[in-house]
Amino acid sequence: MVDGVKIYSKVAPQAQTELFTDGALKFLTALHRTFEAARQSLLVAREDAQRRYDSGVSLDFLPETAHIRTEPSWHCVPPAPGLEDRRIEITGPTDRKMVINALNSGAKTFMADFEDSSSPTFANMLNGQVNLHDAIRRQIDFESGGKKYKLSENPAVLIVRPRGWHLDEPRVTVDNVPVSASIFDFGLYFYHNAHELVKRGYGPYFYLPKMEHYLEARLWNDIFVFSQSYIGMPLNTIRATVLIETLPAAFQMEEILFELRNHSSGLNCGRWDYIFSFIKKRRADRSAVLPDRKDVTMTVGFMEAYVRLLIQTCHRRKAAAIGGMSAQIPIKNDAQANEIAMNKVRADKLREVTAGHDGTWIAHPLINVIAREIFDKHMLGPNQYYNLRQDVKVATADLLNPKVPGKITHEGILENIDACLAYTAAWVGGNGCIPLNYLMEDAATAEITRVQLWQWVHYGMRADNGQLITADYIDALIKERTPGIKKIVAGVQEENVAIAVDYLKGQIRKQWPSEFLTSDLMSHLTLADGVEPQWQRSAL
Repeated sequence: MVDGVKIYSKVAPQAQTELFTDGALKFLTALHRTFEAARQSLLVAREDAQRRYDSGVSLDFLPETAHIRTEPSWHCVPPAPGLEDRRIEITGPTDRKMVINALNSGAKTFMADFEDSSSPTFANMLNGQVNLHDAIRRQIDFESGGKKYKLSENPAVLIVRPRGWHLDEPRVTVDNVPVSASIFDFGLYFYHNAHELVKRGYGPYFYLPKMEHYLEARLWNDIFVFSQSYIGMPLNTIRATVLIETLPAAFQMEEILFELRNHSSGLNCGRWDYIFSFIKKRRADRSAVLPDRKDVTMTVGFMEAYVRLLIQTCHRRKAAAIGGMSAQIPIKNDAQANEIAMNKVRADKLREVTAGHDGTWIAHPLINVIAREIFDKHMLGPNQYYNLRQDVKVATADLLNPKVPGKITHEGILENIDACLAYTAAWVGGNGCIPLNYLMEDAATAEITRVQLWQWVHYGMRADNGQLITADYIDALIKERTPGIKKIVAGVQEENVAIAVDYLKGQIRKQWPSEFLTSDLMSHLTLADGVEPQWQRSAL
């Protein structure tokens, strides 16, 4: 074992043997010792910023970086091999079957996700790394239940999303401090695969989630420079696409691209997390209360403004502007309902491509044909960088516009309760994405349900039937809905539903909602992995 490193869980022993080589652990240790202090200071800066928002200071474009926004001469590096045409990107967790199906889906790229669509049990994180290692080397084929899973001749280009800056990996410590989950996921993947990816004609490509400030992008860039030098790789080989999925980041798109300009492959509209962030960052603003989740669409004011600004910003800097995820999934055994759902996907993808997006996300292989048909018809070249959207004028007020047509309905309250309980219970049980009411729910959509319920209780809102929304009222509905949760999520355990119920009841009574349910509930996963309580963030 490398000096200073401790591993507190014995799960997935074969994966640990393959991944935790002395070289890999020395690399993780070097990253941790070099960059952990900067990460912690940036997390403190997030808390300071939230206190300013709570006191009434409005979000806005930063005056100190105006020179970056107004300077027309800088651009991002050209697309790396395999990233010139990203019209369809499929996303999903890193289990072996999913990796093969996604790579074989016909999509241009596959975002293998260690973040919002994965429950970060140690086994999921480690086995996911092994699966990607094997996929890159074309040794991932396997057979299960009499069915063979085999990688195609021309699989999608692989992009990896590590966990966000806010999360620790408490099952591994360096110098008695848990390592950053971001560094853990990035470091293992990069160390074991970067040279192999380049040898095969591509490179180490990443999606970067949950950033709230351009200095967080600078930290990633510093890590990229350090890492490439560490393994003897030419600088600027790495490429990273940043998800713009927090409200503060929407005001700093230019700065984020500038910090990563030698490694940037664009920005992505992380729509569901963005709605979550819009509510969370404006938690002290009664005017920012939103109606039912289904009413907060991509065409409402603040969402449309952020999309238009993202496309304009990316194309001005010669970078990809990738659209977001349609949550609909195919509906079996009901042709009419399926057609309605697929028409929603078509409308969503048509809106994206005609707005100027260079690609879009899908959650299911069968939706590839629909999305591909729309983009092929309206985007004849590999991208739309030429569409500079000089017509776009987005002001601060547009990004903060809380006016959303719609109501808070009894049905909307029930749908939020169902989704929050079902997802939370599944996540604690090790499953990070679930189909629910023919939508694919992940951590981001569950977070919307949680903070919406908090928001409606906190501000004493009334449903359209006149019902005052109180904590006791939500409690009564939770009691009513709980028995049905096991029926709508396959394999969810009774004890995990109980955890979800207690958590939601506690959340709606807090002065402010927690930052992330994944941070709050991580202790359940780590305890199951055999980690002692003192290494939980709450104890630290």
